[in-house]
Amino acid sequence: MQRKICVITSSRADYGLLRLILKGIDTDSDLILQLVATGMHLSSKYGDTCQEILTDGFVIDMKIDTLVGENDARGVSESIGLGVSKFAAALEELRPDLVLVLGDRFEIFAAVIAAHVALIPVAHIHGGELTEGAIDDAFRHSIAKMSQLHFVSTQEYANRVIQLGEQPGSVFVTGGLGVDAISQLELLSKSELESILNFKFGEKNLLITFHPVTLELASADKQINELLAALDKLPDINYIFTSPNADPGSNYISHAVEKFVATHENSSFYASLGQLNYFSCIQFVDGVVGNSSSGILEIPTFRKGTINVGDRQQGRVQAKSVINCEPDVESILNAIKVLYSAEFMDRLGASISPYGAEGASNIILRIIKNLTFPIEIKKLFHDLTISEK
Repeated sequence: MQRKICVITSSRADYGLLRLILKGIDTDSDLILQLVATGMHLSSKYGDTCQEILTDGFVIDMKIDTLVGENDARGVSESIGLGVSKFAAALEELRPDLVLVLGDRFEIFAAVIAAHVALIPVAHIHGGELTEGAIDDAFRHSIAKMSQLHFVSTQEYANRVIQLGEQPGSVFVTGGLGVDAISQLELLSKSELESILNFKFGEKNLLITFHPVTLELASADKQINELLAALDKLPDINYIFTSPNADPGSNYISHAVEKFVATHENSSFYASLGQLNYFSCIQFVDGVVGNSSSGILEIPTFRKGTINVGDRQQGRVQAKSVINCEPDVESILNAIKVLYSAEFMDRLGASISPYGAEGASNIILRIIKNLTFPIEIKKLFHDLTISEK
């Protein structure tokens, strides 16, 4: 009997990581892929990335638009509420045997609430991680508590999911999906990329992605202003900016970056590079700057430096290629100085990604294919022995 696997993708970021798994499900005679696109995929502001999914040859079974109003706290809360309602209807129609999700976006949180109430089992990828500067941290742990299966990238994250009360037998250390995402791509040459982006690489180049620090909204505007002020002092470097996530505070960041680019000929801003262009860019830049998870999870595979600004990614396991700095002009300038130093270049040569090697997608596919259906919804809480000092 064929089993229906409903995969929900909310952004260019999670889709790129899920692509190999989607192909594996779609070509397996024992499985039926139900693909649902939501969130930033459906917004022209973020590049209409549904088209990338269709170009890859997938059929989108449902598009669920949940983004409403402004990207402020009220707007996100309303989007979550609307998402729960729409996903409840969608899952009732699709009737999947398993829902597969990745990460911590609020759109995914809404979908998993609907699945949990409908008694549909959930498999969660990349749980147990920490982003202590973002509201996503609580979404991620909540998704884990509503999931029956857990595919995590490191043993440390497996331990954390178990610490949440999940049964050890339901937690699988698969490695991260970033290496798979990179290995499947035929990266573009510099000339091809320059033609597509209408951008000329110089002697020095940096790729910048700065997302809202949602647990520090009072200082979020100041943080992007400090970053841009630091970059303004280094006119010999070319900058490629990508857009922030659809989180509270993102509108201010986008407007600030657009204003900066308008007055700096050495910089360009792109609503969505897409995975191929993004990873192709990494080949030709000296490093990445900002607070995106990609700088922690994927960029170390290229042995390129990451300047991790502020606390948004605090708590994640890091490679030696990551330079942490405070979100102020002086700290950012010092970090960029380190990035270009001979000592750091030597460190890059020995840097190894802590998120494993290629093959995580195949491990996840094999586990899903060998599952016994129907999957038991009811879970027993796994207590840990706590020793008091």
